[in-house]
Amino acid sequence: MAPSDPLQVMDAIFQKVTTTDSVISIATYLKNINPQDLRDAALSGTLSSGQDPLSILSVPQNTLAVLYILTARLYSQSGPTPSLQLLEEFCRHFEPEQARFAPDRVTLLAKGIQKLALAHNTPRAAIQSLHYLIARYPPHPSYLTTIHPIFTMTCLQATNPAAALPVLEYPITNIDLHLSDLVYNDNLMYHYTGGVILAMLKRWSEAEEFFEITATAPGSVPAALQMEALKKLRLVQLISKGKVTPLPKYAHPILSRQFKASPYHQFISSYPHNVDALKELLQKGADKNVGLLRQAIDRAPRWALKKLTATYLSLNLADIGKAVKIDSEDEVRQLLLDMIESGDISASIAADGSVTFSDPPPQFSREQVDHVLKNVQDQGALLEYLEKEMAKSKEYLSKAVKGRDDGGFSVADEDVFAQFQGSGAIWADEPGFT
Repeated sequence: MAPSDPLQVMDAIFQKVTTTDSVISIATYLKNINPQDLRDAALSGTLSSGQDPLSILSVPQNTLAVLYILTARLYSQSGPTPSLQLLEEFCRHFEPEQARFAPDRVTLLAKGIQKLALAHNTPRAAIQSLHYLIARYPPHPSYLTTIHPIFTMTCLQATNPAAALPVLEYPITNIDLHLSDLVYNDNLMYHYTGGVILAMLKRWSEAEEFFEITATAPGSVPAALQMEALKKLRLVQLISKGKVTPLPKYAHPILSRQFKASPYHQFISSYPHNVDALKELLQKGADKNVGLLRQAIDRAPRWALKKLTATYLSLNLADIGKAVKIDSEDEVRQLLLDMIESGDISASIAADGSVTFSDPPPQFSREQVDHVLKNVQDQGALLEYLEKEMAKSKEYLSKAVKGRDDGGFSVADEDVFAQFQGSGAIWADEPGFT
């Protein structure tokens, strides 16, 4: 007969995990203890001797057992709640291969850490633990897990968006349902909150990518979160580029129709010239995007000015001010200088206030220049090597002299190239064909 006393159950669990070498056997045993309420009650308590099993078990060696105990205690109504410090120590030292046998408990652990930190009104205290967990649990940073959206949401709750950057910099390219008990919304929530974080940090191109991934995720019907992502995507595009770009063809058509029926579509249609209409739309109700809307309105004169450069070669400051709805010539001058400095436009301002626009000169980053120089050096070294190899070939030289005496080369291409087949020469790909 199976024991019904939590102390006896805990003794049996302790005996099993300390005497069995097979991790699979331990994982199966812990998962199949029934009833589960009795199992969790036992894990929340002590051994029959009164000792706390956590004081005896080693985190690296007994990761599975410690994981079950911590998660049971995080959600226990009666047992002791583990401290945030203890949880951080576990996340720092646990053995990932063992933890992957219990993905559901890993999810419970991440949620429990977040919940505990919020209960203490210290969400920042959960960031380090969750970062250890998200960095060590998946086999590679490209795997999406249930920890990802919990981590990014915690960074937002702690108003510490920069803490999420080490995780956000790795694109998600792998999903393994055996690794993590993911649901559809996990992908949406991670990329949406990631986009919010990147927008807060004004990393516009990356925020645009995250919001687009959220908005265009495949599904039978669009989720409400996808509409929110599309709104933010459009505002981020207006802020960073002054215009929006079409959604990919695989985006759900219903989403586009719903967006066209929203005030945001009207906002885009009025952008960037009709500033008064933009401000009126902002006052009508901007739900959760007031900050982005205001930034878009603040940058409207910049994009209106840039559009002038496509039409006019020269304008004076007063005319530019009228076109971009800025009364002060000094403000117009400052805007021009800012745009010239940032590379948005190429222009010069004369002493009389006339502005001449020109095509921007080609610009190359230092990395691009270094790359080109290295290619030139590599090609130069290769040509030098080939010349030396040809100089060694008496057959080639004799044919070359004979061809010159005859007024041209009579040797077939394959005869020339055959001189190098045994010499180890490597021919570089032609740049136009790579």
